[in-house]
Amino acid sequence: MFRHGMFVLRLLGLSLLTVGVSIAPAYAQQSFNELAGSWSGVGSMKPSDGPRERIRCKVNYAVKNEGRSTKMNVRCASDAYKLELTANIDQSGSALSGNWYESQYRQGGKISGRNVNGLIEARIEGDTVAALLTVRTKGNRQSFAMESPGAWVSQVSIDLLRDSR
Repeated sequence: MFRHGMFVLRLLGLSLLTVGVSIAPAYAQQSFNELAGSWSGVGSMKPSDGPRERIRCKVNYAVKNEGRSTKMNVRCASDAYKLELTANIDQSGSALSGNWYESQYRQGGKISGRNVNGLIEARIEGDTVAALLTVRTKGNRQSFAMESPGAWVSQVSIDLLRDSR
Protein backbone atom coordinates (compact mmCIF):
# COMPACT_ATOMS: atom_id res chain seq x y z
CA MET A 1 0.00 0.00 0.00
CA PHE A 2 2.79 2.42 0.89
CA ARG A 3 4.53 1.80 -2.44
CA HIS A 4 1.31 2.38 -4.35
CA GLY A 5 0.62 5.47 -2.25
CA MET A 6 3.98 6.90 -3.26
CA PHE A 7 3.19 6.21 -6.92
CA VAL A 8 -0.14 7.98 -6.55
CA LEU A 9 1.49 10.95 -4.91
CA ARG A 10 4.09 11.08 -7.68
CA LEU A 11 1.44 11.00 -10.35
CA LEU A 12 -0.54 13.49 -8.30
CA GLY A 13 2.48 15.72 -8.33
CA LEU A 14 2.59 15.25 -12.04
CA SER A 15 -1.05 16.14 -12.34
CA LEU A 16 -0.74 19.13 -10.13
CA LEU A 17 2.26 20.14 -12.07
CA THR A 18 0.05 20.04 -15.10
CA VAL A 19 -2.22 22.47 -13.36
CA GLY A 20 0.79 24.61 -12.69
CA VAL A 21 1.76 24.38 -16.33
CA SER A 22 -1.69 25.48 -17.26
CA ILE A 23 -1.48 28.34 -14.84
CA ALA A 24 1.52 29.85 -16.56
CA PRO A 25 -0.50 31.60 -19.28
CA ALA A 26 -3.18 32.37 -16.72
CA TYR A 27 -0.73 34.47 -14.70
CA ALA A 28 -0.24 36.94 -17.51
CA GLN A 29 -4.01 37.30 -17.72
CA GLN A 30 -4.62 36.83 -13.97
CA SER A 31 -7.09 34.10 -14.86
CA PHE A 32 -7.46 30.35 -15.37
CA ASN A 33 -9.80 30.99 -18.31
CA GLU A 34 -7.21 29.89 -20.89
CA LEU A 35 -7.03 26.46 -19.20
CA ALA A 36 -10.69 25.57 -19.60
CA GLY A 37 -11.29 22.31 -21.38
CA SER A 38 -9.40 19.08 -21.97
CA TRP A 39 -5.71 18.32 -22.46
CA SER A 40 -4.02 14.97 -23.13
CA GLY A 41 -0.55 13.60 -23.59
CA VAL A 42 2.19 11.15 -22.70
CA GLY A 43 5.30 11.05 -20.62
CA SER A 44 7.37 8.87 -18.34
CA MET A 45 7.88 8.06 -14.70
CA LYS A 46 11.05 6.71 -13.09
CA PRO A 47 10.58 4.30 -10.20
CA SER A 48 13.55 4.29 -7.82
CA ASP A 49 14.02 0.54 -8.34
CA GLY A 50 13.35 0.08 -12.04
CA PRO A 51 13.39 1.40 -15.60
CA ARG A 52 11.35 4.35 -16.85
CA GLU A 53 7.73 3.54 -17.58
CA ARG A 54 5.50 5.26 -20.13
CA ILE A 55 2.33 6.99 -18.86
CA ARG A 56 -0.71 8.45 -20.64
CA CYS A 57 -2.72 11.32 -19.14
CA LYS A 58 -5.99 13.19 -19.73
CA VAL A 59 -6.64 16.44 -17.83
CA ASN A 60 -9.82 18.52 -17.67
CA TYR A 61 -10.01 22.04 -16.18
CA ALA A 62 -13.33 23.50 -14.97
CA VAL A 63 -12.68 27.22 -14.41
CA LYS A 64 -14.76 29.17 -11.88
CA ASN A 65 -14.73 32.26 -9.65
CA GLU A 66 -14.17 34.64 -12.60
CA GLY A 67 -11.09 32.69 -13.67
CA ARG A 68 -9.33 32.79 -10.28
CA SER A 69 -10.01 29.14 -9.41
CA THR A 70 -9.96 25.85 -11.24
CA LYS A 71 -11.10 22.34 -10.50
CA MET A 72 -8.83 19.88 -12.19
CA ASN A 73 -9.66 16.24 -12.97
CA VAL A 74 -6.74 14.04 -13.99
CA ARG A 75 -6.61 10.47 -15.22
CA CYS A 76 -3.23 8.85 -15.85
CA ALA A 77 -2.29 5.26 -16.56
CA SER A 78 0.79 3.17 -17.20
CA ASP A 79 0.89 -0.54 -17.95
CA ALA A 80 0.89 -1.27 -14.21
CA TYR A 81 -0.86 1.67 -12.50
CA LYS A 82 -3.87 3.95 -12.70
CA LEU A 83 -4.47 7.37 -11.12
CA GLU A 84 -7.69 9.38 -10.73
CA LEU A 85 -7.07 12.77 -9.16
CA THR A 86 -9.09 15.88 -8.44
CA ALA A 87 -7.58 19.18 -7.31
CA ASN A 88 -8.94 22.61 -6.45
CA ILE A 89 -6.45 25.43 -6.99
CA ASP A 90 -6.79 29.15 -6.34
CA GLN A 91 -4.52 31.94 -7.52
CA SER A 92 -4.13 35.23 -5.64
CA GLY A 93 -1.60 37.50 -7.33
CA SER A 94 1.24 35.09 -8.08
CA ALA A 95 0.52 32.78 -5.10
CA LEU A 96 -1.10 29.38 -5.64
CA SER A 97 -2.85 27.34 -2.98
CA GLY A 98 -5.20 24.41 -2.91
CA ASN A 99 -5.81 20.77 -2.14
CA TRP A 100 -5.87 17.45 -3.94
CA TYR A 101 -7.35 13.97 -3.54
CA GLU A 102 -6.53 10.76 -5.40
CA SER A 103 -9.44 8.28 -5.31
CA GLN A 104 -7.69 5.02 -6.34
CA TYR A 105 -5.29 5.09 -3.37
CA ARG A 106 -7.30 7.39 -1.08
CA GLN A 107 -4.53 9.93 -0.58
CA GLY A 108 -4.76 13.71 -0.32
CA GLY A 109 -2.89 16.83 0.70
CA LYS A 110 -2.03 20.45 0.04
CA ILE A 111 -0.65 22.40 -2.91
CA SER A 112 1.34 25.63 -2.57
CA GLY A 113 3.54 27.62 -4.89
CA ARG A 114 4.03 30.62 -7.11
CA ASN A 115 3.37 31.54 -10.70
CA VAL A 116 5.81 34.22 -11.83
CA ASN A 117 6.15 35.24 -15.47
CA GLY A 118 4.73 31.96 -16.75
CA LEU A 119 6.94 29.72 -14.61
CA ILE A 120 5.16 27.61 -12.02
CA GLU A 121 7.14 26.33 -9.08
CA ALA A 122 4.99 24.36 -6.65
CA ARG A 123 5.22 21.98 -3.73
CA ILE A 124 2.85 19.04 -3.36
CA GLU A 125 2.53 17.53 0.10
CA GLY A 126 0.70 14.56 1.53
CA ASP A 127 1.08 12.27 4.52
CA THR A 128 3.70 10.09 2.82
CA VAL A 129 5.37 12.27 0.19
CA ALA A 130 6.52 15.71 -0.87
CA ALA A 131 7.40 16.72 -4.42
CA LEU A 132 8.70 19.79 -6.22
CA LEU A 133 7.14 20.70 -9.56
CA THR A 134 8.19 22.95 -12.42
CA VAL A 135 5.65 23.76 -15.13
CA ARG A 136 5.77 25.71 -18.40
CA THR A 137 3.08 26.42 -21.01
CA LYS A 138 3.53 27.68 -24.57
CA GLY A 139 0.38 28.11 -26.64
CA ASN A 140 -1.50 24.80 -26.78
CA ARG A 141 1.41 22.83 -25.29
CA GLN A 142 2.13 22.10 -21.65
CA SER A 143 5.11 20.37 -20.08
CA PHE A 144 5.99 19.66 -16.51
CA ALA A 145 8.64 17.94 -14.46
CA MET A 146 8.40 16.55 -10.95
CA GLU A 147 11.25 15.60 -8.68
CA SER A 148 10.89 13.67 -5.44
CA PRO A 149 14.32 12.30 -4.45
CA GLY A 150 14.17 9.19 -2.30
CA ALA A 151 10.55 8.45 -3.13
CA TRP A 152 9.34 5.32 -4.90
CA VAL A 153 8.74 7.40 -8.05
CA SER A 154 11.57 9.91 -8.09
CA GLN A 155 10.95 11.62 -11.45
CA VAL A 156 7.98 12.28 -13.72
CA SER A 157 7.81 14.24 -16.97
CA ILE A 158 4.77 14.77 -19.19
CA ASP A 159 3.95 16.68 -22.38
CA LEU A 160 0.32 17.66 -23.00
CA LEU A 161 -1.57 19.14 -25.94
CA ARG A 162 -4.88 20.96 -25.77
CA ASP A 163 -7.63 18.74 -27.23
CA SER A 164 -9.68 20.12 -30.13
CA ARG A 165 -12.67 22.07 -28.93
